[in-house]
Parts: sequence; C-alpha cells; structure tokens
Amino acid sequence: MEIYPGEIFGLLGPNGAGKTTLIRIINQIIEADSGEIFLEDKLISPADIRKIGYLPEERGLYKKMKVWDQLIYFARLKGLSSQLANEKVNKWLEKLGISSWKSKKIEDLSKGMAQKVQFIATIIHEPALLILDEPFSGFDPVNAEIIKNEILELKEKGTTVILSTHRMESVELLCDRVAMINQSKKILDGTIKQVKSSFRPEIFKVALEDLIEPLPLAWSAKEEEGTWNFQMKLEGKSPNETLSSLMSYGQVKKFEEVIPSMEEIFIHQVKDSENE
Repeated sequence: MEIYPGEIFGLLGPNGAGKTTLIRIINQIIEADSGEIFLEDKLISPADIRKIGYLPEERGLYKKMKVWDQLIYFARLKGLSSQLANEKVNKWLEKLGISSWKSKKIEDLSKGMAQKVQFIATIIHEPALLILDEPFSGFDPVNAEIIKNEILELKEKGTTVILSTHRMESVELLCDRVAMINQSKKILDGTIKQVKSSFRPEIFKVALEDLIEPLPLAWSAKEEEGTWNFQMKLEGKSPNETLSSLMSYGQVKKFEEVIPSMEEIFIHQVKDSENE
C-alpha cells in the first residue's frame, strides 16, 4: 500500500479484516510479523510517533480529568512547550466552540462533546500523518459536518490522512484514494473514480415519453403517468449509438448510466473474497 503526502486515504474493510491491526503497527503499539513501513521515505522509527496523530475507535480520555488539564497533558506528551500547549489548546477549544467547558470533567460531557475533546488531543501537535478510526462516531449531523470541515482544512495545510470508516458516504465525500482489505489481504485500491469505473456494469436507466412505436417486451418497461421507465445494457454498442436508437421510439427524458456506490462495491468485494 502506498499513501501519498497530503491526501485523504480511505482504509476500508469489514470487521476483523486487519485495519486496526495495521493502524496499531503504524503507531508501533504492536510489532509486525513481516513487512516494513516507511514514513517520509524512511523506515519508521520510535521518534516518528510525534509526527503521527491517532484517533482510535475506542476513545481514551481520563474521565476524572478536566478538559483543559487533559488537553495540556496530551499536548506536552507530544513535545509541545508549556506556552505553546496553552496557546494551541485555547485556539482549538475556541474554534470548536467548547471554551466554556474547559473546567468540566470528561465524565460530565456528552458523548459528542467528549469526541471533540478527543479530536483536539489528536491534532493538537499538528501531525504530518493523521490516522482517524471512525472519526464521526457519536456525532450528530451538525458536529459531524464541523469535524469533516476540520479534516478537509488539515488536508489543505498538507496533512496526510488515513481514514478508516464503515460510512461509505464519508469515503466518497472525503477520500482521494482507497484500499480495501479483507482477511489481511488487499483486495482493491485506487482513486474513487478508478474503483467505481472498474465496477461499471454498463447499464443505463432510461425514461421515454410520447412513444412513436411500441417498446420491445425484452426491455420490461413500466409506464407511469405517460413515462416509460426501464434499464438496458449497451450490448456492445456505444452510448451514442444506443441513445440514437432510443430516439426512434420516442422522446428521451432520461439516459443515465448506473454507477455503483462505494457501499455496493464494498459489499460485492467482501462477499467475493470470502467465497474464494
């Protein structure tokens, strides 16, 4: 797997595929049985931990600590001076709208508010590599949008992001490239466009109005308020040739290629790999 600087890279796979294990190896929490990991073209070393920000799926905040103390503690662990830690924590609390909560204990926060604190702890040291494991878990739509925008802003500033999530809509929205693994094997990778293109079934949705002549029975067209809807394969013809032939039957209201969603591709690939 190769992840390019400054991109958002989707790490996909079903439960138990090996995503969290890979993330833990990158973070040097556990050792790899084989293989090597390079960061910025150099074999990864313990010193590189300060270049990484890791938001685990299972959050790890000290519930009895106050928000301010917690964030200062994590900032100092990542090598920030006392003065810089204070500046950064103040900035992020204000940016995410939780300055008024800095004296509250973590156990007194809602799940979404605690998630914001965890997010700040992850990015407080401005990591070169940001690893996010289900970053939107626990957020309502408004706060999920806030975190999404912060991730995009970090990318614009040059941060490389590994995003591990089961929310395929987030993958389509955020990721430049993806890799999917199952049973610790990579089963596909590429840009979102490349992945979708490789699974195109060459099927088009069609809607016709004002018919000039009856449609072939094989098209199984259904009529609704004067519009005939059906799906058809190109059968070796180009889209233009197919469209031209459709025009001889009536007014073409819709001629739209069926592109599979990342969720459909995910389900298809996982099932296929398990059947091999």
